[in-house]
Amino acid sequence: MDTTLERRAEARRDEEARTLRAPRIRHGIAARALFAVMDLVYGRAASLVKFRVLEVIARVPYQAWENVAYVAITHTHRDPDAPSRIFGAVSEHRAQQDNEQWHLLILEELCARLGARESWLLHRAIPQVLAMVYYHLSWLLYVLHPAWSYALNRDFEDHAEREYMAFVAAHPELEREPFASRYEAEYGTYLSVADLLRQIALDEREHKLESEARIPSPRFGLERA
Repeated sequence: MDTTLERRAEARRDEEARTLRAPRIRHGIAARALFAVMDLVYGRAASLVKFRVLEVIARVPYQAWENVAYVAITHTHRDPDAPSRIFGAVSEHRAQQDNEQWHLLILEELCARLGARESWLLHRAIPQVLAMVYYHLSWLLYVLHPAWSYALNRDFEDHAEREYMAFVAAHPELEREPFASRYEAEYGTYLSVADLLRQIALDEREHKLESEARIPSPRFGLERA
């Protein structure tokens, strides 16, 4: 067995423990409402199918921010440095969006391989409705006050990180479930499904920290112009 993979897997196990030891942060009203709706529709218990729904929704704040960024470019003709700052933010948000897309594709593949039961209404139609609502909420909050939108995403990603790690801890059998994917070249190779889910959780942590870091910052730095 590849010792590099083993070392990385062990490091991710340590990060799982770190996540589960960390004190819970108090989420905002909008985030709590979203989590309550998801629990009402899909149940409180985590599952691979519920994670797939989560990833459908997870992409949309980055799409909303990218949309606002391109609109902002049309209002920066007095500041020649503004476009480069805006495109820097766009590049970050697009990378985050792409990362969430890989999560979704891999989870869809995993659900199909493990025979997860899904319904068209609950697991296809309703997630798109939730994503549409979340997109417009993220967009509106960003236009009104960017920190609100970043805080909402921080809460969402914090919730996702903890849910993934708790799910892995509650399902030790996933350590024995081999990981195989057509997307390994893009997303990487992992020792097991448990190892994969820990990495997804760590991606969510990274997105959480990136959003948290932007909360005190002016939008694209345009307020300095």
